[in-house]
Amino acid sequence: MVSCSRVLLRKYGDFIDNLRLFTRGGSGGMGYPRLGGEGGKGGDVWVVAHNKMTLKQLKDRYPQKRFVAGEGANSRVSALKGSKGKDCEIPVPVGISINDENGKIIGELNKEKDRILVAEGGLGGKLLTNFLPLKGQKRVIHLDLKLIADIGLVGFPNAGKSSLLSKISHAKPAIADYAFTTLKPELGKIMYNDFKQISVADLPGLIEGAHMNKGMGHKFLKHIERTKQLLFVVDVSGFQLSSQTQYRTAFETILLLSKELGLYREELQTKPALLAVNKMDLPDAQDKFHILMNQLQNPKDFLHLFEKNMIPERTVEFQHIIPISAVTGEGIDELKDCIRKSLDEHTNQENDAYHKKQLLNLRISNTVSYSELPSKNAVTSARIDIT
Repeated sequence: MVSCSRVLLRKYGDFIDNLRLFTRGGSGGMGYPRLGGEGGKGGDVWVVAHNKMTLKQLKDRYPQKRFVAGEGANSRVSALKGSKGKDCEIPVPVGISINDENGKIIGELNKEKDRILVAEGGLGGKLLTNFLPLKGQKRVIHLDLKLIADIGLVGFPNAGKSSLLSKISHAKPAIADYAFTTLKPELGKIMYNDFKQISVADLPGLIEGAHMNKGMGHKFLKHIERTKQLLFVVDVSGFQLSSQTQYRTAFETILLLSKELGLYREELQTKPALLAVNKMDLPDAQDKFHILMNQLQNPKDFLHLFEKNMIPERTVEFQHIIPISAVTGEGIDELKDCIRKSLDEHTNQENDAYHKKQLLNLRISNTVSYSELPSKNAVTSARIDIT
C-alpha cells in the first residue's frame, strides 16, 4: 500500500540527489485467544537498488507520498497462524546512501538488487502480547545519491571538462563560453576497440571555498567520493571566475583544487589521480605548459611564493600528466590510453591485495585447526589416567 507523505528534495537542473521519505512497517494481525492462534506479522519496508532508476523517477512516480507495508492477517479458525503482510519495496538508483532522521547511516546500496530493511513490520498477536498485535516501525529516511563512476572529472568552472567529456565519450553535455555550464552531473562512457567501457562523471565545477558549501559545494564533492580515480582538468592559461575574483595560474589552480578536496575529506587526496592540461591550442600554450611542468616537478621551489591558505596539507601525486586540447583533439587518444592503463594497474593492485588477504586468512585458519588437534602425548596420558 502506498499513501500520502512529505517528500523533501534537493536538486539542480532536473537532477535530484536527495529525498526525504516517510516509511512504516505494517501492523501485525490479531491473535485468536480461545484457540491460541497467532496473528501474522506485518509486512516490512525495503529499499531496493535498480540500475535504470533515478530519484527523480521515484519522486514523480510517488509525488507527496509515503511508503507503508501491508498488515498481517488475523488468526481465525480456518488458519490459526495468520499470514505475513505484504512487503513494500522502494525502488532507488544504485549508489544510494540511506540515513535516518538523526543522520545515522542505515546502509548503502552499491549494486543492482542490493536491498536494505528500513521499517520492520509489527508482530502478530500471540500469548506473550495477550493476543494483541503490535504496530509496525515508523521511520523517516533520507536517500542520498552519490554517483558511482570509474573516473571523476575535477576542475574549476570553464576548464573544459564538458568539452573533454564529449570528446572522449558519447555524452552530450551543455557547452558554452561561460562558467557553470555544468549544473548537474553528466555521465559518459569511454568505448575501446576491444569493447572495454570506462565510465566518466563530469561534475559541477568547484570554486574556492567549496568545502564550506560555496557554489555547488557539497553537491559536487560528495559525488567524487565513490569514483575510483580522479582526472584533474585545468586550463593551461589559468582561471578567473569573474572580474571581481583573483586570477589563478594553472599551478595555483591545482593547489587550490587539492586544498578543497583535502578540506572536505582527506581521503580524496589519496585517490589515484591523473592531470589533463587543457586548451593547448591557445597561443603560448607550450611555454605555459613547460612552466607548469617545472612547478609540478619542483613544487618546493615555488610554494613559498603563495599565500599559506592556498597550500594544501598534502599535494596530489599525478600518475600521468597529459597536455590536451578538447577542441582540436590533441592528446585525447593518449589520455584515453593513460586512463585505461591507470585503472588496470589499480585493479591489479586491488586483486593482488585481495589474494594476499585470502591466503593469509587460509594460513591462519589452517594454523588454528592444527593447534586444536590433540597431540599423541595428550592421548597417551589420558589412557594412562583411565587405567
